[in-house]
Amino acid sequence: MIYLNEHIADINLTEALRKVGRQRAEYALRYHRDLDRRLSVAVILLLMEGLEREYGLSGPPVLTFGANGKPFLIDHPEIHFNLSHCPRAALCALGDETVGCDIEAIPDELDWDVCRHCFNEAEQDSIRNSANPLLAFTEHWTRKEAYLKWTGEGLCDDLPGLFTRAANSELFPHFHTRIAPDASYVWTVCGEGLYE
Repeated sequence: MIYLNEHIADINLTEALRKVGRQRAEYALRYHRDLDRRLSVAVILLLMEGLEREYGLSGPPVLTFGANGKPFLIDHPEIHFNLSHCPRAALCALGDETVGCDIEAIPDELDWDVCRHCFNEAEQDSIRNSANPLLAFTEHWTRKEAYLKWTGEGLCDDLPGLFTRAANSELFPHFHTRIAPDASYVWTVCGEGLYE
């Protein structure tokens, strides 16, 4: 299941910090900017909502992290989830199978040095020839990041060859990508199942 919050400014931060538990409250308070604190609690609030709706679990989750920072629930390692946020929204993907997600604001301009570093020739051509290159860039980027979060490997050195390598593996995931109604951000969920 996918949980999304586009109303970050509406979060009562004081109340949210109490609700998410000590672990996340301490983590969120390390940030200096109010927006970053709100986003930090927003993803956990979404996770809490999903855990209660889907699994009947209430209360703040206690997380641990894999070698590359992928979060897991200490008490329920069989429940898979992933979290992401951008300045405009927070996202949580939750399910019974491994999942990765990414949400990104569409940039104001395109940095072709970044494109050359991150995308192969076909992907660069797709971006360059798109009616909306900024949107195409963001769609490609969220797919790569969601995939890397799905595998748990984190950012790698060969981003251009990522999907070539992945297509040659035994298991290639499904991608579910959406564009915000106001076209200000894009999110992608990656997993073995289909996420709606």
